[in-house]
Amino acid sequence: MWIETFDTVVLGAGAAGMMCAIHAAAKGGSVLIIDHAKTPGEKIRISGGGRCNFTNIGTTARNFVSGNAHFAKSALGRYTARDFIALVERHGISYHEKTLGQLFCDNSAKDIIEMLLKEMAQAGVQLRLRTTLEQLRKTESGFALTLGGDGAAKITCRTVVVATGGKSIPKMGASGLGYQIASQFDLPVTETRPGLVPLTFGEDMLQDFREIAGVGLDACVSCGKTSFEEAVLFTHRGLSGPAILQISSYWREKMPIKVSFLPRTDVFDELCASKRENPRRSVANALGEILPKRLAAYLAQANGWAGVMGETSDKKLAAIAAVVQGWEIHPIGSEGYRTAEVTLGGVDTDALNSRTMESKSVPGLYFIGEVVDVTGWLGGYNFQWAWSSGWAAGTAIAGTVQ
Repeated sequence: MWIETFDTVVLGAGAAGMMCAIHAAAKGGSVLIIDHAKTPGEKIRISGGGRCNFTNIGTTARNFVSGNAHFAKSALGRYTARDFIALVERHGISYHEKTLGQLFCDNSAKDIIEMLLKEMAQAGVQLRLRTTLEQLRKTESGFALTLGGDGAAKITCRTVVVATGGKSIPKMGASGLGYQIASQFDLPVTETRPGLVPLTFGEDMLQDFREIAGVGLDACVSCGKTSFEEAVLFTHRGLSGPAILQISSYWREKMPIKVSFLPRTDVFDELCASKRENPRRSVANALGEILPKRLAAYLAQANGWAGVMGETSDKKLAAIAAVVQGWEIHPIGSEGYRTAEVTLGGVDTDALNSRTMESKSVPGLYFIGEVVDVTGWLGGYNFQWAWSSGWAAGTAIAGTVQ
């Protein structure tokens, strides 16, 4: 193998890595980006049902989970959702807004990948796929890398950017490589665990859950002091849906979660009205008028709500409403990295410069995107972190080009 020299090598051709490569090469720096996958941007391709929820117009640092709530502010504040939208519009990509500020491509997620590839080509970035990192070591002038696979070579460079992502969705090639590199250079890594993931329950509850699998409705789901109001979906393995995925990032083992069905409805008033209108209606059927019928039947059976409405006191109806809008349950786990959309935790932000994403102890070594202990909510926030952190590192690197 021969020795090649670059100013910068980016490890990982995902959202953050490609964004960083574009800006690192903006002032003429030579940039190589590698990935072990056969195509770039695989997580972009599958995101948003194939239409890529590429940002959220309401993005702020409060939409992220991190050991340091302030770390993401610098990058997010200097490269905003509006900045990325301007890039998308410059490439003529049509998009639309769904609920809660989420932006999706009208056509395909592949439009975002093609946009990034065009930007990299214009900046002169070299892309090598099916290429693996075999060795990385620090030298007096920068770094030396040994690459394997289709792009096998020996490389020297001034700077290295780790944009390898987390452990989520291993079938897409996710691994813990970024954490291994951090540990190699004695950078701390916080506890990692699956995030934005469905929650699972014990067999005692699942026997009943299977009868209502596929039922979905709006709910407010809480864990501790955090709550999200979005849809909940019952599955054969437990609970999913946007509200559950959101709260999973805050849930820890043995913690209960509270589910308030129909959070914008006064369930007690609805039940009282039903009692007046049809006192011979069963409690289960009355609930079935305001909740999905299968869910109403499950709740009535599980809680022993028998009899007819006319024989049910207002006090009992208030107690029923309190359960419907304050159902406390105990997950036993999650579906894990297999279905998790992100990885919580990562390279400790205390070890990084929040403005440049560079390691404080290893000059020239940068960490961006999901590999860092910054995890966004569901709804385009993690992509915006990829764009912002990639931009921050890339522009900082470009500023050092001689």
